[in-house]
Amino acid sequence: MESEWTEKPVCHGTADGSRRDRDGEWRAIPPDLSGAGGPSVLSRRRADLWSLVLASRYVPFRVDRGDGGWSLLVPEAYFDTAREELRLFEQENRAWPPPEQIPRPLAENTLSTLSVLFLVATFHNLTLLDLSFLGHAPIDWYGLGSAHAARILDGQWWRTVTALTLHSGLPHLLGNLAIGGVFIVWLCRDLGSGLAWCLLLASGILGNLANSWFQLPSHTSVGASTLVFGSVGILASLRLSRDRRRLRRRWLLPLAGAIALLALLGTEGERTDLGAHLFGFLFGLVLGICAECLVARRGLPGKRLNALLSLSAAAIPVLAWWAALVLSG
Repeated sequence: MESEWTEKPVCHGTADGSRRDRDGEWRAIPPDLSGAGGPSVLSRRRADLWSLVLASRYVPFRVDRGDGGWSLLVPEAYFDTAREELRLFEQENRAWPPPEQIPRPLAENTLSTLSVLFLVATFHNLTLLDLSFLGHAPIDWYGLGSAHAARILDGQWWRTVTALTLHSGLPHLLGNLAIGGVFIVWLCRDLGSGLAWCLLLASGILGNLANSWFQLPSHTSVGASTLVFGSVGILASLRLSRDRRRLRRRWLLPLAGAIALLALLGTEGERTDLGAHLFGFLFGLVLGICAECLVARRGLPGKRLNALLSLSAAAIPVLAWWAALVLSG
């Protein structure tokens, strides 16, 4: 055999740097790391990689090149040690690097999502009018639908939903539409409209409910920001779940980014309901992980299921407002 590195030998020494060329008989490491005889030819890449492993463990070795490939040799006295070190290395690095994930195709539903956001803006204008309905003349939209902590805990469940459709003014509405619209459109394209809106409503409803437990009985809030921060949590957990097999220093970046966004946008302003933002975000994280696990096993909802989920999501606010108008007397 002809040595590949004649000017810079790769025969490594022990910890004290002493050469080990004269340790007696040299034995080739087989590709399957067995102790039995047989072919001992390695690829260049495998020989280089295993050489680094042995060098890091101070195991003397030599790499020789032959007609059929490369051979990694160690002194007979180090043969079992070298095999064990290489076996542990291969075991720890099995299936690494992880295969590249094929990006999931995005749904073409941006227009329908923007239409829903337009309806939210239209409903805000409706609440500014003096309307009479089911004995309410005029309707006190904020009195009937705000997230009043004591009344929610007293059984007026619809307030956890109706509060998401109310806004304190035009700046409040535009802020939620401008910031939340980006995340909501992104989420609807990722998961489909039906599943995305069901998750968004669930995060907003659960966020308002949990917030009512931790606030004073007189606490009242309105706005879709609980749902908006739910979308941030859902998107963060989706990315977190999909990147869990990547480098450890990278897979927590989506969560860190979401928390930074919560701190930046969710704590500003005197009338900001930090509790609602925080709970919406936390429930979004949990729901996003559950959704990604379900989608990974069953796939995205088909057309019929997506349509059913979309209708369910649309029916929830309608049902909640019907309950507010009828059951509130």
